[in-house]
Amino acid sequence: MIQISGDCVAVSGPMTMAGAKELLAEGEAAIASSASSFDLAAVTEMDSSCLAVVFGWMRAAKAAGKSLRLLNPPQNLLSLAEVYGVADLLPQH
Repeated sequence: MIQISGDCVAVSGPMTMAGAKELLAEGEAAIASSASSFDLAAVTEMDSSCLAVVFGWMRAAKAAGKSLRLLNPPQNLLSLAEVYGVADLLPQH
């Protein structure tokens, strides 16, 4: 689930394959309006689709001329990024 407050999007609940398409679309819409930061502190579960969603948000931000920031990325996300060799591509947190 996504909640927007100013330029920050709070993501809560699972970031898994089951909801990836919806999270991607909601995040893209948030970026198109005003968002540039995504707070992942309340994410409860994730799988590798989480990386795809984050990279999709990054593409949307770049297309909108913005840079994306990840706040409170879960250690699982950072570990997955390391395993897949894409940690250096994640936005600085």
